[in-house]
Amino acid sequence: MTRPLTDQVVVVLGASSGIGRATALRFARAGATVLCASRGVDALNTLVDQITAAGGRAHAVRTDITRPDDLQALVAEAEITHGHLDTWVTMAGVSVYGTIAQIPLEEFRRVSEVNYLGHVAAAQVAVPALERSGGGVLVGMASVEGVRSLPLHAPYTASKFAVRSFYDALRVELAADGARTKVSTILPAGIGTPFWEHSRNRTGSLTKPPPPVYAPELVAAVVARMATHPRRQAVVGGASLGFLLGEKLNPGLTDAVLSVLGRRMQTSDRPDTGTDILDTPTPGPGQVHGDHVSHLVRRDLFTTVSERLPRPGEALLALRARWAR
Repeated sequence: MTRPLTDQVVVVLGASSGIGRATALRFARAGATVLCASRGVDALNTLVDQITAAGGRAHAVRTDITRPDDLQALVAEAEITHGHLDTWVTMAGVSVYGTIAQIPLEEFRRVSEVNYLGHVAAAQVAVPALERSGGGVLVGMASVEGVRSLPLHAPYTASKFAVRSFYDALRVELAADGARTKVSTILPAGIGTPFWEHSRNRTGSLTKPPPPVYAPELVAAVVARMATHPRRQAVVGGASLGFLLGEKLNPGLTDAVLSVLGRRMQTSDRPDTGTDILDTPTPGPGQVHGDHVSHLVRRDLFTTVSERLPRPGEALLALRARWAR
């Protein structure tokens, strides 16, 4: 059984902005003790100040997901300071926009290092810590782009395919070993965060999420629910259904549609800012929402229903873990 959120110690890795920041705020409002981790020290400090000013419990731990020593230190901070770790959320991610011909190989490598290998490294230290606490929940941020590729976004899309597959393999291995830790993967649609301003961009135009655009708080609410009611996978945003069904039922037709609409639905008429966080931390105080999205969908029936539907297969996997124990 998982602890109630008021008794939980939660790590949010990638908490400086966007969904990660919204998630840290959500956990803190629910009463959890939150370790806010990322490369951006200034952004983390403003986040902790915001949480503590509202009566919450949080502290900042500067962490680069590509540095194993940083990840070990983050685990040590949780265990030494608080005695246990209940939920670990890996949100860290970077992005490059452009055609495959435009993007240098080293930028493909960097995206993979953070978005895929970083998640692997984080899981390798998080799972043993969660097990030492009697079992907990590991939540990994993938994307609907981990199911259906989009043009102009090949490095990111490929990394999300990889990380989704990684979490699937980890989930099965843990059940076979009788582990008590659960693994949940989140697949959001387009979310209105600073992700697009923070992406390296070779298109010349500021990129944007395909509409409709959902509020990051919607994803944060799903992540917080996973901490007490873990599910194998949670899809956030009804627009994801079109991607999932298109890939499942007629991927060739989906290719054709995206060859016509894919670039238009991801680029705006505004020039790119020329700044990104591919190699550097989030600048400034950090923020949850992006600057160039005017309307956000804050309630979504598809998300609410899908995260609560009974899934017999998940019950069978839980029985397999019990049998192994």
